[in-house]
Amino acid sequence: MILNELKQKWNKKYQCVPMQFKKLKTIPAAASGFNTNIDAVLKVDGKTLEKLITQYHISTAELNDIRLSGFRRPEDVILGIVKCFSKGIAEEWVSDDVGLYQWLSQNLGYHHLQMGGQGGIIANVLALLGVQKVIAHTNSHPAMQAQQFLDLDNLQALDEHGALKKAVEIARAGDTPLIHWIIEFDKGDRFTAERQEFVCPKSNRFIATYDPMNMNLVIDENFISYLNNHKVAYLLLSGFHPLLSSNNGIEHIKKAVPIIKQWQQHNPEMIMHLEIASTQDKAIRQAIVEHIAPLMTSAGLNERETIDLLEICGKADLAALIEKETTACHLFDAILYLKQKLGVARLQLHMFGLYLTIQDERYPFSAQKNLKGMMTAAVVSSSKALNGALQKYDDLMITQGNGVSDVGLKELSALAEKLNKPELLQDGVCKLGDVYVSAVPTILVDKPKTLVGMGDTISSVSLLAGC
Repeated sequence: MILNELKQKWNKKYQCVPMQFKKLKTIPAAASGFNTNIDAVLKVDGKTLEKLITQYHISTAELNDIRLSGFRRPEDVILGIVKCFSKGIAEEWVSDDVGLYQWLSQNLGYHHLQMGGQGGIIANVLALLGVQKVIAHTNSHPAMQAQQFLDLDNLQALDEHGALKKAVEIARAGDTPLIHWIIEFDKGDRFTAERQEFVCPKSNRFIATYDPMNMNLVIDENFISYLNNHKVAYLLLSGFHPLLSSNNGIEHIKKAVPIIKQWQQHNPEMIMHLEIASTQDKAIRQAIVEHIAPLMTSAGLNERETIDLLEICGKADLAALIEKETTACHLFDAILYLKQKLGVARLQLHMFGLYLTIQDERYPFSAQKNLKGMMTAAVVSSSKALNGALQKYDDLMITQGNGVSDVGLKELSALAEKLNKPELLQDGVCKLGDVYVSAVPTILVDKPKTLVGMGDTISSVSLLAGC
């Protein structure tokens, strides 16, 4: 089947999305945690990077051999931006140095503030989609944080007394705002240093984080109590990635395990999802794999996070291959392996142009339903990218009816051929041994206004809309 025919076939499949929007409104309750914060968004261009590199006397030798995964000085922040800019990748680096927080505030600034953290971003989008009650975990909830929540009656959080209230109306006295810098850059932008040109191959972002509460995985006692006494259909968790092994991070993860197990015991039918974020500390990565993932029903990750997990799971060769050739065929081998390693019933990859899920018989919803969930996520996430934000219900379906991407169709075609499963290309679903595979070519936006929270949006909407 030629590309245009395939595109028409898939565009017709996407007509199911409005019905999935209606189904989302039947979900009684969902909760998200642990990390909710404020993002200070800053768009940087090549000229700005040139000035910073010159100002801080950074050589091209340093720019061409960036091995850092965290920062201790202002120059390291610049190197982190350059690394992600020049490779078109997304990473988050963390620091516990208040001096760097002050440097970021005084020297970089921001263009605007918005909701940050997987927990907060997921809560906003699920509430906007109409889930009947969404409970967001916040370990700091001053008025500035409250202002980042959408003004929706079904979007709730717990105040300092443990009362469930509309999240936008809570202002906990004495809480300190938790601010992260989201430094974005555009595909095709470039800068020159010592006559060497650096070109950005893909729009992406670098995140610089100073956040003592989330870096210590402070879990609100009132949130713990609420989930021990109330049922929710879905619990979506993240926020383990900012931890540092040098700062008792592994101990913090271990302390979270009995809390999560208590919630499972209270509500054994609850679907728990882990959003795997960019985790620079390898020991923390290992602890997430060993202690948190086995408790989960589902997990979501992108290309970079897949590579990171492979590196600490004994698959360095496959990680290197994907780093060199980031294709759906190589990534499929990776997530098939990682699904078994993590022990989850469902593992979803969101890559450029294609979403891919592997699930087994333990997962309560079929691969066909999951396929519809992924198409819904493709519409919502591309609408977010095009519009820059999701503020009202009509924003969610701006790209409904837009064609699926050629790059996604080509990746899906190659994967179907590799697996010898033509039905995967035609129908989006196939059975492979004892697992089911579902995949969708996505809707891409040429010049996205934002990429912040895209993975969180994709994973959460795919999960809940696939019911």
